[in-house]
Amino acid sequence: MEGFEKLPAYLDVPSVVVTAFPGGFSNLTYEVRAGEATYVLRRPPHGLKIAKAHDMIREFRVLQALEKAGYTKMPHPISACEDETILGAPFFLMEKVAGMIIRNRPPAEASLSFFRSLSQSALDVLIDLHSLELDSSGLGALGKPEGYALRQVQGWAERFQKSKTSEVPQIEKAFEWLMASLPATSDVSFIHNDFKYDNLVISTSGEVQAVLDWEMATVGDPLMDLGTSLAYWAEAEDEDILKMFNLSYVPGNFTRREVIDYYASKTGRNMSEMVFYYVFGLCKVATIAQQIYQRFSLGYSKDPRFSVLHQVVEAAGRKAMASIQTGNI
Repeated sequence: MEGFEKLPAYLDVPSVVVTAFPGGFSNLTYEVRAGEATYVLRRPPHGLKIAKAHDMIREFRVLQALEKAGYTKMPHPISACEDETILGAPFFLMEKVAGMIIRNRPPAEASLSFFRSLSQSALDVLIDLHSLELDSSGLGALGKPEGYALRQVQGWAERFQKSKTSEVPQIEKAFEWLMASLPATSDVSFIHNDFKYDNLVISTSGEVQAVLDWEMATVGDPLMDLGTSLAYWAEAEDEDILKMFNLSYVPGNFTRREVIDYYASKTGRNMSEMVFYYVFGLCKVATIAQQIYQRFSLGYSKDPRFSVLHQVVEAAGRKAMASIQTGNI
């Protein structure tokens, strides 16, 4: 397997077996069996890099800070390595959490009650994350909440421009609307920034065991985190291309409105500007899809799933403009 021909010879174990986990769109994740022990290894993708999104050492430190803060819904971090001569990039090891990860097919045990339980459990886990203490845990040092919304809108708009392979006017118009519609005030919490079903380890009853993929976690506006989740939270009537990231459209799940209402009931936060946060989430998801599609178009990845991601960008643009025009989410 590419990148693992240089595993260190000093590993004192009977054998090392490395297997890639399928299904991810960003950083690469592998199961590492070393003798009787099993770990998970994370490293950046090969080829074109997007620095902050692929900072493995920072992600490792995020897991350490979360553990110090008493957060339990994450894997235990084991070790990190910055020496790029070993695998060709920095990487880290963490524990493997028992459970399943659902992607584009419902598990055999799925039912209306399974997805109802999963919807609620996922939101409870996200709400718990948004309530963590920031100072003594060190989580507060992992982000800059002042001016967060402005920086995020400007930053994702710039990333979109740098990764464009064709013109998508609706996304550009949506970014312009976001710049003119920034919330006057916001809360501050620790946020995941990519919270969706396929970043969760789930039990057979639909309970969340752990949250994965913390590479974009930071300190900022929790409703921007929720907005990103809502952008991934496809419903049955949405365009099919927008359903490839989350099984939230399967019967039994909360609707996006139910997600908002449940979050509001548990946190007491003002949700009056959720159209802004939802549109931001759609523009962010579109930009992430565009970045991955650009890597594919430049030949850095041969994964056939990436060949259709430009359709995600266009569909997200249509959804964003419809939300701006109607005020619906």
